[in-house]
Parts: sequence; structure tokens; C-alpha cells
Amino acid sequence: MLSDVEIAQNCKMLPIKDIAAAIGIEEDYLDLYGKYKAKLGEDLFKKVKNNKDGKLILVTAVNPTPAGEGKTTVTVGLGQAMSVIGKNAIIALREPSLGPVFGIKGGAAGGGYSQVVPMEDINLHFTGDMHAITSANNLLCAIIDNHIQQGNVLQIDPRRILFKRCMDMNDRTLRNIVVGLGGKANGVPREDGFNITVASEIMAILCLSKDLSDMKRRFENILIGYNYSGEPVYAKELGCAGAMTLLMKDAINPNLVQTLENTPAIIHGGPFANIAHGCNSVRATRLALKLADYTITEAGFGSDLGAEKFLDIKCRAAGLTPSCIVLVSTCRAIKYNGGVPKAETSKENLGALKKGIVNLRTHIENMQKYGVPVVVALNKFYSDTEQELEFVINYCKDMGVTACISDGFANGGKGAAELAKTVCDTIDKNENSSEFRYMYNLDSSIKDKIETIAREIYRADGVIYTANAEKAIAEIEKMGKDKLPVCIAKTQYSLSDDPTKLGKPEGFKITVRDVRLYSGAGFITVMTGDILTMPGLPKAPSALKIDIHEDGTIEGLF
Repeated sequence: MLSDVEIAQNCKMLPIKDIAAAIGIEEDYLDLYGKYKAKLGEDLFKKVKNNKDGKLILVTAVNPTPAGEGKTTVTVGLGQAMSVIGKNAIIALREPSLGPVFGIKGGAAGGGYSQVVPMEDINLHFTGDMHAITSANNLLCAIIDNHIQQGNVLQIDPRRILFKRCMDMNDRTLRNIVVGLGGKANGVPREDGFNITVASEIMAILCLSKDLSDMKRRFENILIGYNYSGEPVYAKELGCAGAMTLLMKDAINPNLVQTLENTPAIIHGGPFANIAHGCNSVRATRLALKLADYTITEAGFGSDLGAEKFLDIKCRAAGLTPSCIVLVSTCRAIKYNGGVPKAETSKENLGALKKGIVNLRTHIENMQKYGVPVVVALNKFYSDTEQELEFVINYCKDMGVTACISDGFANGGKGAAELAKTVCDTIDKNENSSEFRYMYNLDSSIKDKIETIAREIYRADGVIYTANAEKAIAEIEKMGKDKLPVCIAKTQYSLSDDPTKLGKPEGFKITVRDVRLYSGAGFITVMTGDILTMPGLPKAPSALKIDIHEDGTIEGLF
């Protein structure tokens, strides 16, 4: 059985200019990064701005499990399947982070015969977007510390600096550090720390910016901390937003690649959904909608995280309206939520399936609350039995939702053709009856917004606020920034903020331990449970299995 990387290495890629030509993009609009990658710049946006928008399809999933759900695999397979059934479609994905690639989760390029390629490039440095984000972020950090060193005209309080450094790698030892040691010439000592790049506000800004001017304005609005009088200090007061924007002048442009079956794929931006808003860039999605009849995008982790933020933050910011939500699940994941250990999820167990399917049911109900039609994609594994697949399909049918088997991992676009037909039929059937709505009103208080999500999406009985969170909320309200959407950082493994509570937890409350204003990005981040913005490596990281040979062949990259 071939590995993902071996399948990708054996595929026949077309020159990226040919992929572009198939969707009406002339070579003059491409900024080529070799034969198989290209950036799409502002000239193309101007050319297609009057094109009619296609249909937007969001792919999301149940809570992730160690058994694997294959959300990106389904997304890519669905995109390839659209071509199989004669539809014009583009896939819009996030860029992978090096942290998961060399850690434990893996990349974000799909799997089996439903992958985006060149897989090795996409999972590694790609076109350098992550490095540009890291550089822009750390330039602001350097300017902050230099300003304090050079006299501190703004009277920035070193104890209340909020903006942290970042790097695109898991490194728990950098969560909390002290900078400025070594004497007067080396700066003013203070506590600091690192976020992983994909959790930085710069990444969030990249993904929500309409254009370069909007990005610069958002950089200026970043709250970097407070002065000695307790008043907020913004990045614009330091005068470096222009330089930060310059570092991002290429990174702001979406990247065009292809799937194994030569379906166009736009990959851009990559915030984590458990600690950020978890969606690819607005620019990528908007451009895809202008270039194809169907745009298939995904949001990170389960629907309680990525999809909620896609619908309440990204769609609101960009004026997007999804036509269909595809909810990915597997028999293995359902059994895991029914109490079966990972090692036994490949064995038939209808009892565990009946017990664990409450997790799938909750995610279906949650997505239906947004007024968008839902289709369940049952990602097929080799160990699934006919009885198990039939049970899930019939269960969904009883809920009034169509569930389709997706076999894109083993059979590419052909394996997801039934899913593609069902999605298109669902969109056509509901075209005039879909009533997309947000979960909360922006005019509601911060606590009301948090509690609405906790009650309606997580199914919590209430919310507990620490003293630190109460203080932060009061400060945000005092600044008049409380009418922004909320971005709740929570474990991805459970509907609750406790990763051990599987299925549909009951009788619990969400604990909010901190609230942070991302005024540049335009949302309020709410930290719950033990969630971290700088992950650590596992005991046996994936990096130990990855290698490159003298002829340049890569192995171990999934």
C-alpha cells in the first residue's frame, strides 16, 4: 500500500499555467513559483470583480478523534468529484503549519487519492507565506522593545505588553520567556512568550483582509498593550505598520496549485481553529467564487470550532453566504465517541455506534441552526462493515439529512461522485429556501455572545468567568470594542472544554480564563479550559520519521 507522499510523487501534475487556463486565468496574471505553484495578484481580482459568484460549500466535521476523520481528504475528493460529474469547481484550503507537520497531527494536503500537490512543498515552506507572517509579527515585537529601550515616549508598561513573538513550530519551552537580559545594552528585561505563527493576530489579519490597504489599516489597529496610565497602545503609534505591510506584499496573494486529478486548488492562510478562527483567507474564497460555479472550502477541526467561526466571523466579515454544509464523520469516530478505544475502532461494534452517534447528531443539529442545508459525508475506511454504514445512513435519514459514503481516499473523484451529486442536488433544491443566519447579534454583550455559543453549540449549562477574564472584559467594554464577534479558543476533542468528555457531554459549564482583544483582526478571543497558543511536540514527533535522500526523494512525510 502506497503512502500519501508516494502517491503524490507518482502523480502526473500539469504545469500550473495549464491549470490556470482551465479556469480562465491567463499566464500574465500568474506570479510563478516554479512549474507547479503560482500566486494570484491584485490584477486578477480587478479583472474578475464583476463575475457572478458561484456556490459556496463548507466542509466541516465532528470532533476529531485519534482514529482520524479525513476532512481535508473529503474536501479534495469532493472537488475532484465535481469534475467527474461535469461541474466547474475550485477547492479553497488552508496552508499547513510546520508545527503539526513535524509534530503529531500531520499535514493538511488530504490523503490517499484525494490530495493537493505538490504535496511536499505545500506541507513545508510552500511559497513562504508563513515566514512572511512570522517576520511581520516579530518586526512589531522588535519595534516595541526598541521603543522602550530608546526612551519609551509612549510610556508603554513592560508588564502589560500583550503582543507576543511567534514561530511556526511547536516549542513548549518558548511559551514563557524573559527577554532583555545581559545588561543595559541588550534592552529592558521583561516577561514575554511565543505563539505558534498560525495562532498569531498577523495570521488572522492576513485571512480577513480584503486587500493591502485593509491589511495595513488592521495592522495599525493591533492592540499591543497598555501604558503606565492604563490606556491602550496601538501599533499605529509605533509607526511600523507600513513596514509590516511591505513584508506581507506577496503573502497577501493566494496560491494556486492542483489536486492529483488536476482540479484547481487555491491554498492561502492557515489559522488553527481551536485557538484562532480556523479558515483560509477571505481573498482566496472570494477569488474562487468568481472563477468557478462551485467553491469547496473547509474550516478547521469540528463544527463547534471551525464551522462556527467560519459562519459567525468570516462570513460576517466578508459578506459570504454558504449554500451547503458538508459534515464529515466516520464509523470509527462514532465508535470512539461511544467509548471504544482507538485500537478497537476497526472492529464492528453496533452498540458503540448507537451510543456514539449522539456526537454526530449534535453537530448536525448545530449546523442546521444556521439555516443552511446539511449533507453528511461518511468517509469510508477499509474496516467499515455494511451494517455499520447502513446504520449511520439510516440514522441521518431519520433526522431528515442525507448521508453519502465518500470513498475519495481509495478512489479519488470517482469515489466521491455520489457525494458531489447529492451536494449539487441539495443546493438546487434549497436555492430559494435557504435562510442563512448568524448565531448571535454583534450588538449583544461579550458575555451574551459567549454564552449563546456555549449554550447553543457546546450545549453547556453555563459559563464560569475567572477574575482575570472579568477584568479583561471590563477593559474591552471600556474601550468600546465589545461589539465585535467572539473567537472562542477551546479543545477540539470535545464539545466541552474538557478533552476527555466525548460524545455529547451533559451537566457541564465552560470556564473562561482569559479574554483578549484582537482589534486588528476584528474579533475578541476567548480562552477556555487549558487551551494553549504554543503547542508542544509529542514524545515521538513525526520529524523523527521524515528524511530526504541524496536524489532529493522525501520519505516519511505521511
